[in-house]
Amino acid sequence: MKILLLGYGKMGKEIDKISSNRGHEVVGKVDKDNQSTLTVWNSKNVDIAIEFSEPGSAFSNIQYCLNSGIPIVSGTTGWLSRMKEVTDLCNKSNGTFFYASNYSIGVNLFFQLNKQLAKMMDNQKGYGISIEEIHHTEKKDSPSGTAITLAEGIVENSSRYESWVLDKGSENKISITALREDPAPGTHTVKYSSDIDDIEIKHTAHSRQGFATGAVMVAEWVVNKKGMLGMSNFLKELKNS
Repeated sequence: MKILLLGYGKMGKEIDKISSNRGHEVVGKVDKDNQSTLTVWNSKNVDIAIEFSEPGSAFSNIQYCLNSGIPIVSGTTGWLSRMKEVTDLCNKSNGTFFYASNYSIGVNLFFQLNKQLAKMMDNQKGYGISIEEIHHTEKKDSPSGTAITLAEGIVENSSRYESWVLDKGSENKISITALREDPAPGTHTVKYSSDIDDIEIKHTAHSRQGFATGAVMVAEWVVNKKGMLGMSNFLKELKNS
């Protein structure tokens, strides 16, 4: 597989290493310092793009790939207000776009556990819910996309909450606390607190390897597919294989 990397920060470098270890060729690396070189890549010299750039670059990178017939796997967060535009463009161009806020298999199992716990706790009115996430100081967006996905999973499976809010929550809004510390690849904790006791579920990443491996595995899976895709599609087929 010929891979174009869009964004060559810490995640991009880890994906580069994992891709080579799995027998793929990284043919191009586009970062903020050489953004103009993106135009040399197309569906004839690239099989797939893996995009971990920055919120300000993500939409234009995705737009270029879809217009150029390049399947794209994206993990950049902080740009999702433009997701409808991407969906419309993907459908119009008969393209391939895969998005996930987190590509770690462990985190995606954590998402499922979070939803199940939310259902179980829905009638336990004595417990309040909060989410805490910790990332490295270079992370641009806050809260993390993973924390937002966790909050959305609770909202979908709870009659008590309608949305989330950064910092102090309220009766019907889940509080998310975002901390920035080094080194911290990513820690997420969902906490149910009452006067009697606390219940917590927690995921701690020890390195970026899990995220990078998941992104390359998704790229291998998605390269010959079409449409808007996500981790639920990937995990379903992985489970059935």
